[in-house]
Amino acid sequence: MHDFIMAEDSELWNVICDGPYIPTKNVRDLSFTMPKTKKEYTDADRKDVEKNFRAKKILEIWEALQTAHEGTTQVKQSKIDMLTTEYDLFRMKDDESIQDMHTRFTSIINELHSLGEVIPRNTLVRKILSILPISWESKVNAIT
Repeated sequence: MHDFIMAEDSELWNVICDGPYIPTKNVRDLSFTMPKTKKEYTDADRKDVEKNFRAKKILEIWEALQTAHEGTTQVKQSKIDMLTTEYDLFRMKDDESIQDMHTRFTSIINELHSLGEVIPRNTLVRKILSILPISWESKVNAIT
């Protein structure tokens, strides 16, 4: 997202990080500034204020894409829970090849990873070794 915004306009990133630009004016007899009225805006002020709206629009689009892709926090957690259960109950099917089993397993792991759940590699290897059929026992022992 950072790279996309920087490619659009590097000053948009400042608006996002630092908050919206508010044109101000100095008050002559006092030592402070105050916001300008819209009538007092210069062309430069209008361009800077426009960046506020562009940044807001980009963030709204990003949020909509994120929600559409990942779902809300509740949906995301439900997906994680479902995939974790699928991982825990994962077994090799009787008529399944090692390649097909590995493809199914990898699909579950990749989905979990895309949702931010990372399972350590050594745990994944132990899981695969534990679900192999008895005919693979000598190979499992050698690997172990």
